Amino acid sequence: MKLSTRNRLPGTVVGVEKGDVVAKVTVRVGDNHVVSLISRESAEEMELEAGKEVMALVKATDVMLMTEDGLA
Repeated sequence: MKLSTRNRLPGTVVGVEKGDVVAKVTVRVGDNHVVSLISRESAEEMELEAGKEVMALVKATDVMLMTEDGLA
């Protein structure tokens, strides 16, 4: 499989919280965590659970930061 996404972060699932429609998946990437909201159906199809190795693919057009003084 080939993807155009260049920001690929290998990590390990540390938690999956399934709601009625979406699943919140937390992935440990080095010393940090990446959180992804995906459909519950996708999480179940991918059999995501703590300890599973995954690749977090980041493709964003905007990244916003905010400080106590306002938007950066």
